[in-house]
Amino acid sequence: MATSIYAPHILLSIFSIIILFASSIATSVDSPFMVAHKKVSLSRLKSGSEQISVSIDIYNKGSSTGYDLSLDDNTWPQDTFDLISGTPSKTWEKLESGSIVTHSFVLESKVKGLFHAKPAVIKFRIPTKASLQEAYSTTLLPLDILADKPQVKKLDIRLVASYGSLISVVSSVAIFAYLIASPSKSSKKRR
Repeated sequence: MATSIYAPHILLSIFSIIILFASSIATSVDSPFMVAHKKVSLSRLKSGSEQISVSIDIYNKGSSTGYDLSLDDNTWPQDTFDLISGTPSKTWEKLESGSIVTHSFVLESKVKGLFHAKPAVIKFRIPTKASLQEAYSTTLLPLDILADKPQVKKLDIRLVASYGSLISVVSSVAIFAYLIASPSKSSKKRR
């Protein structure tokens, strides 16, 4: 009989735990979810330096708006990089569900070598929580700045002008010989 007295209390406890778990899931589902993609492109300048264009896309994949959004990409040391245009930090008032914002800036490097860039930090506020939430951008592969790139040999125009007509005649004769030598499908059916 003792087990029948405690059975409703156990069921009530299990039911309470399930309700708390479900409410915590419902709260997390109805919130912003920031995804950030960091892209970099390098272009060599004639002055012996390299220009680095940084672009960061921030997507709100969640079901509600994120407020007081801030981006901080201060991972570029000032002794290695000079800021040419833009700023590595930016703020937005809000980012609604399903929206995207993009921020970009340009750096210049005169130091040769591998550079490992860190992810950018995105902070945002959810109305139901007191503390700021934090997200990180994608990481980048190491950047080989001012790398010695092998020269690509270009097709010499003089060779095309000299031998182009000969190559076209030889290829035309080869195609004609192939067509004559290969049996046609209709001749196979007759035999």
